[in-house]
Amino acid sequence: MQKFDVLIVGAGMVGLTLALALRKQGQLNVAIADINETSELSEQPEARVSAINAASEQIFINLGVWPLMQSQRLQVYQHMHVWDKAGYGKLDFDVNDVSSQASHNSFSSEQHLGHIIENNVIRNALWEKAQSDNGITFFTDEAVSSIGVGNTEVFASFSSGVPITAKLVVGADGANSWVRQQMNMPIAFRDYDHHALVATVKCEQGHQNTAWQVFLPTGPLALLPLFEENLCSIVWSTSPDDAKRLKALSNEDFSKELSAASDGKVGNITLESERFTYPLMMRLAHDFVKEKVVLIGDAAHTIHPLAGQGVNLGLLDAVALSQTLCGECDSATNVNDSVKALKAFARWRKSEATEMVVAMEAIKQVFTPQHEVPKFLRGIGMSLINHFSPAKKLLIQQALGHKSNLPDLAKNRA
Repeated sequence: MQKFDVLIVGAGMVGLTLALALRKQGQLNVAIADINETSELSEQPEARVSAINAASEQIFINLGVWPLMQSQRLQVYQHMHVWDKAGYGKLDFDVNDVSSQASHNSFSSEQHLGHIIENNVIRNALWEKAQSDNGITFFTDEAVSSIGVGNTEVFASFSSGVPITAKLVVGADGANSWVRQQMNMPIAFRDYDHHALVATVKCEQGHQNTAWQVFLPTGPLALLPLFEENLCSIVWSTSPDDAKRLKALSNEDFSKELSAASDGKVGNITLESERFTYPLMMRLAHDFVKEKVVLIGDAAHTIHPLAGQGVNLGLLDAVALSQTLCGECDSATNVNDSVKALKAFARWRKSEATEMVVAMEAIKQVFTPQHEVPKFLRGIGMSLINHFSPAKKLLIQQALGHKSNLPDLAKNRA
């Protein structure tokens, strides 16, 4: 029977980040179970992308995977433009709005607001790094079929019946987490009554190194810059019926509607890929820790993608858990002792997840269809923020991931 310090169920971006962090900070013996192996990048960009903020970039730098991502493809953005389709309010963010504060935060001097990276690019880089580490063992042939918690360890079996043991099991297996269900860990949830439509599009005037977002009466539409100057990834959040209608349109009609929805900010838009839709739901686990099992990432929480912070929140979970475990033990033999610190980890991460859930709900409610007076006040509020430098800087700092209680691996260690 193989024995490990930590078994991670789920080898997505968050699970792989945790494995690498545990190796870097504590040299723990790690197992990863996931039957979904990596896939090669196609010439066309993947439809699913992530907005990686400065805190997440710093995590990848400290784990030594950032050069692997840079060698593939990613796109920096220095500007953000947000506007209200139903009113006159707008917000413009620029890298120069925060560059003057760079020496006062935990990051190296920013020359950008973030990066848009295809999910496969991130996962492939993390996977390659983890495969090269002899302290990480992959189980990819079979899915975990059962877990049982004992007094000192957790027993995990695969469909063939062969078990392994670990002192701690981590569920990093996504929004419909099997681990969470196996452990009967309840969640609070709310249907956003939105579906996200994602696709790759070509923009006549190019993306201009800018992340664009317009709040439509039906929901937010984001155009995120990709590695070619005329390509963007779109995330269009709208009602389920409208998402179904948009997906059924001809390519030409969809492109026309998208160009009109974006007010021609990037010129005429043409569809370059298939369109994919998926439902959006808020989920928040009541507890992130139960006995010797921990939930992180989407297994613990999912939020609306309108601010692009879901992945960044999960990556912070990963390095916060690593810091909690490795900060409490001097060697792999003492992982059991560190489990006592997991309650503090759960409070820390649930507090931040709850903050994000509340913030996303507030923004969504502010931009729901309203009467003329609330729309007018909304426009005034956006315009005031746009011309009030301290407020703008505060919003940008939040978007970059600048916080006072960042885990060590999310800080500049130069």
